[in-house]
Amino acid sequence: MIWTVSHRADPLAKVLADRHYSRQTPDSPQFVPPGRCLVLLAPGALWVTSWPEFARHHWPGAWVNTLFRRERGEGHASDYIRAAVAATRARYGDPPPLGMITFVDASKVRYKRDPGRCYLRAGFRRDGETEGGLLAFRLAPEDMPPAEYAIGGQSGLFACQFEPSSIS
Repeated sequence: MIWTVSHRADPLAKVLADRHYSRQTPDSPQFVPPGRCLVLLAPGALWVTSWPEFARHHWPGAWVNTLFRRERGEGHASDYIRAAVAATRARYGDPPPLGMITFVDASKVRYKRDPGRCYLRAGFRRDGETEGGLLAFRLAPEDMPPAEYAIGGQSGLFACQFEPSSIS
């Protein structure tokens, strides 16, 4: 697993978030929309999955990849995306019926023949546009990789082990 669990106000992650085209208030210490979220950090990369209660788009209930930025790292961006989806499944369990959605502003990314190509390579499919003209890409539950915990993301009864001598 390449991702480590982070949080919505991680100063290291904020540096990457501030350079993403979707960032609305770079001076804010938080870079994630309200609601449930999973923030993942890797060297030179940041991913955010949001699970909003209310949606202003045509995919209500879907997990939303609200931010993905990869400035450096080994492998393809699509490998990072698949690993992030696996970590999202480990955190949240079974995906919602609509799976995961992400939006790409083709006018804000480097010119490519296929805007959103890394998402397409990761198994997402074009699924229309928003009313504001963003390209929508959706990953159906049956196309998702199996769940895999991000580093620091496994929790449960035995997640914290103590040495018998440290318990008083």
